[in-house]
Amino acid sequence: MTAKSQNDADGQTIAGTSTGIASGHASAPAALVPTPNDCPLPRRRSDFPTFNDAVDYAARSAKGMNFHDMRGTLERVYTFAEMRDDALASARRLVAAGIRPRDRVAMVAETGPEFAALFCGAVYAGAWPVPLPLPTTFGGKEGYIEQLAIQLQSCDPKMLLYPAEIADMADAAVKRQGCEGVDWESFAQEDAPACDLPEARPGDICYLQYSSGSTRFPTGVAVTHEALLNNLAGHAEATDAGKDDRVVSWLPWYHDMGLVGCFLSLIANQMSVDYLKTEHFARRPLAWLDLISRNKGNTLSYSPTFGYDICARRISSQSNVAERFDLSRWRTAGNGADMIRPDVMQNFVNAFAPAGFRAKAFTPSYGLAEATLAVTVMPPGEGIKVELVAEEKLSGAPRNLSRPARYRAIVNCGKPVKDMAVEIRGEKGTKRADHQIGKVWCRGPSVMHSYFRDEDATRDCLVDGWLDTGDMGYMADDYLFIVGRAKDMIIINGKNHWPQDIEWAVEQLPGFNHGDIAAFSIEADNGEESPAVLVHCRVSDPDERLKLREQIRDKVRSITGMNCVVELVPPRTLPRTSSGKLSRAKAKRMYLAGEIQPLDLAA
Repeated sequence: MTAKSQNDADGQTIAGTSTGIASGHASAPAALVPTPNDCPLPRRRSDFPTFNDAVDYAARSAKGMNFHDMRGTLERVYTFAEMRDDALASARRLVAAGIRPRDRVAMVAETGPEFAALFCGAVYAGAWPVPLPLPTTFGGKEGYIEQLAIQLQSCDPKMLLYPAEIADMADAAVKRQGCEGVDWESFAQEDAPACDLPEARPGDICYLQYSSGSTRFPTGVAVTHEALLNNLAGHAEATDAGKDDRVVSWLPWYHDMGLVGCFLSLIANQMSVDYLKTEHFARRPLAWLDLISRNKGNTLSYSPTFGYDICARRISSQSNVAERFDLSRWRTAGNGADMIRPDVMQNFVNAFAPAGFRAKAFTPSYGLAEATLAVTVMPPGEGIKVELVAEEKLSGAPRNLSRPARYRAIVNCGKPVKDMAVEIRGEKGTKRADHQIGKVWCRGPSVMHSYFRDEDATRDCLVDGWLDTGDMGYMADDYLFIVGRAKDMIIINGKNHWPQDIEWAVEQLPGFNHGDIAAFSIEADNGEESPAVLVHCRVSDPDERLKLREQIRDKVRSITGMNCVVELVPPRTLPRTSSGKLSRAKAKRMYLAGEIQPLDLAA
């Protein structure tokens, strides 16, 4: 790739270097040299007995983590060797503080060297680290304190470690739960006396991971060393991770795709990485693509659909795409964590093809925290493939001959990763044939050990080693196609309606963005179920609001054939999970409880 000089949104000049990523800013310290993409140490694809062994091996390389600020300036180079030293010191501090094997150590997962060392330190100490979210996704101080306290109560930790800037909120949460709270700057000043650390075994629990939907009733997923390393090996094999590869990531470390796919995987597979904090991506999403452009190796970088959508929208008014970006070395553009929308992916290709982005770099995948991370991954170079599925097949209803046939594009999410088996099952648990829709079940060494201290929930989803994912889909020639979440399905008069179909239809109206609409069912006055749609409204004129509501109602009627409840709500009202996904269940609960107040259309 030829090094380019690009101008970011504020006119800062960014240039590539032969070693990997460099800031190019005059103010950047000359001594900061990013970790290399390759080194003499032979690459091993997660073939270690425990994660501790993986950290020990990665520390023998010159590779590591590189942390950048909001503008992409390289702020901190953190080799795996330095991280291991800090992790061992953290382990000794934890032992000195009374932490014992199997104790939980909760930690707010801010992207940075402090969390990286504390997480690995807890694992070295035999404790179970529990990554918890930052306050940016909970819409206010009190909401964050409440959520943090709920998750602390669930995992029952001996200690919460957190960045000093959120001390007030963290202190309030630990007082409700009763554990000790320490900011990690103070913790780093504690003595780290020499001590014997426990020897990990493959079957030991390595960490607890809260799934993205774990809000009101959180369930911590217990993942063993063996399960983690098996999944990381499978993912590395599926993406053909190899020489000269480098990862760029803005994904949060409290979500499985960020924690496992873009942190733990890089240690176990010895890959250098460049990080933007998630909140920095939210403010300057194109900084993500700037970092990729400056990478001198083959890039692996992942995002949910909305990340690609934001970038395509942000660049749409600019004409300097080819001059600013070089995306020709982006060989794996991973898609996951939410439903993959082919229209959004096409918009991204249209916007960034002039910068060298190749559509075949897209790598759809399917996974969940309960399977550690990856269940299926599209083989390299196959890109996004879709099948058009008739509405009656999705809904289970007979064809309405009075209406034109409708189809939805269902994205191919790839083949099962190494050692993973996938089945589609009907209501009675029988295996279904290709192209028959049912529940997605999977089995393999990387399926979770259990839900922490929740035998009932564990028993509900783990049956004879098979995991009920809660998702609906079908198989075709060993490829998995995901249709939607079973619990989100709207069933009206015996007919199934997928909420994303309704939401996507409304998004086609002018002025709406991805995530502006939540669809679910409610009980009407006559006792029957009816579809309801909550929509972010940015229109202030009362007449225009009434007109907009009727447009939305007509659009939904054209999809469902029924009238629906349409409520216009203020922007940024609809709740999201800790990973940024729309939470339909919470939106419904808040709406019925009166916590979401619709706009007054008569105002």
